[in-house]
Amino acid sequence: MAKGILGRKIGMTQVFDENGVLIPVTVIDVYGNTVLQQKNEEQDGYTATQLGYDSKRESLSNKPEMGHVKKANSAPKRFVREIRFKAQENELANLEVGTVLKADLFEAGEVIDVTGTSKGKGFAGTIKRHNVSGGLMTHGSRYHRGPGSMGAIKGKLKGKKLPGQMGNKQMTVQNLKIVKALKDEDVILVSGAVPGPNKGLVIIKTAVKKGN
Repeated sequence: MAKGILGRKIGMTQVFDENGVLIPVTVIDVYGNTVLQQKNEEQDGYTATQLGYDSKRESLSNKPEMGHVKKANSAPKRFVREIRFKAQENELANLEVGTVLKADLFEAGEVIDVTGTSKGKGFAGTIKRHNVSGGLMTHGSRYHRGPGSMGAIKGKLKGKKLPGQMGNKQMTVQNLKIVKALKDEDVILVSGAVPGPNKGLVIIKTAVKKGN
């Protein structure tokens, strides 16, 4: 069965496993996940579970938002996302609207995919953005950090690696493992690094391509 939850990346730390091996982990806070809506094929054309995370003040919400969360008897949420799986695979599909999800939705050892928005690095050149090789740094080379040939017709070479916005894109890291799920603290420890800055929103879902 597949499942998912929203959370905030708190930061990284390290823990020891039962064999004394040091494991770097990312700490993800999942406190306050609430089921806001269950979508189905008959009414919506697809199956999904809508989750809300991170409560906000009512003064920051409009009437449609307030009416939507009222059905779940919940405070308005800063982040609202849908977790989509096939109907027969979605473990969240049978949950009632208003159900609060805890960190123990996942167990240690489960394989997951984590989606987040990578850190924005602003405008960057080809060497930093695409890790291409630079030219000679010697005096007189006349080519140091340029983007290279633009092709026979300038600007018409499809797929050419060019300078531009670096980062600030949605990324998914696949086949990470859950080291611990702390129910009392509503915190999940995930092995390795996940995309995005500290306090950034991440989505944890059951791995699509389950590795070894």
